[in-house]
Amino acid sequence: SQKHDNLKLPVPMRLWRESPPTSYTVKFESFKTMMELVKDGYYESRPFTVGGFNWTFIIYPTGNKKDTLNEFVSLYARIDNSSITDPQAVYAEIKFFVYNNVLKLYYYYQETEPMRFHSFQPKRRVPEFLLTSWFKVPDLGYITKGGECVFGIDVFIAPPFNKWDVFSYDENITNPIFNWNLTGFSTLNLDSYTSETFSSGGRNWVLKVYPNGNGVGMGNSLSLYLMSESNEKDYVRAKLRVLNQITSNHVEKLGRELCTFLYLITPPQDGRSYDSPILTQRLSN
Repeated sequence: SQKHDNLKLPVPMRLWRESPPTSYTVKFESFKTMMELVKDGYYESRPFTVGGFNWTFIIYPTGNKKDTLNEFVSLYARIDNSSITDPQAVYAEIKFFVYNNVLKLYYYYQETEPMRFHSFQPKRRVPEFLLTSWFKVPDLGYITKGGECVFGIDVFIAPPFNKWDVFSYDENITNPIFNWNLTGFSTLNLDSYTSETFSSGGRNWVLKVYPNGNGVGMGNSLSLYLMSESNEKDYVRAKLRVLNQITSNHVEKLGRELCTFLYLITPPQDGRSYDSPILTQRLSN
């Protein structure tokens, strides 16, 4: 579709840095001699361990002909299948390096996304890292006048996916209504009172009331809070009400708050408040 055609694939990064590779380095005293002597057209390093897995670093000085038709240095990272004990794939961020003796910097290549390694795909590659011809001219810096060159690799294992949130909403919860009778209101002398614990929607809750208000309602309003008993963060849709026991003219929508809302319940400033414009004098009478 046209929408998919407009999607852009991640572009690999080709950058420079001063610090050397941290996972493994290969130094050739003569790049030319290495090209002449390597078996099957490539050099494979000794195994090294990163993240509990065994790896090797593979260098094709004139390119892997299966991957490129031109003469490029091709670089590969290979994971040892025998070190993969978990059936899940291994995701790793790979950087391939070569040292430039003129600039005194490491040139490196990095994919923008972690590479996926598993039993059926143990190798990941950069088939066209740099032109092989550049390693024949010392003035370009990738080899010294004596033919020496240095390659390197960084391997960083991405941790497995094991943490997530599930946001769900259930309107048909059990025990949706909780009533709390606070008697002797005119004689209450504490700043706040907390109800007994009640369960609803698979969570434990309490109501907290400030008879003389809290925050912006201090001194002229009743403030009512819904709070998580365990102080865990959660989202809840709730209706807080102050019941009129004479006229049934219950208060459900107060000030700027909606009587039905979806809020993040957090500890302990805690909960969702309800600063009522009901004057405390009216509640006392």
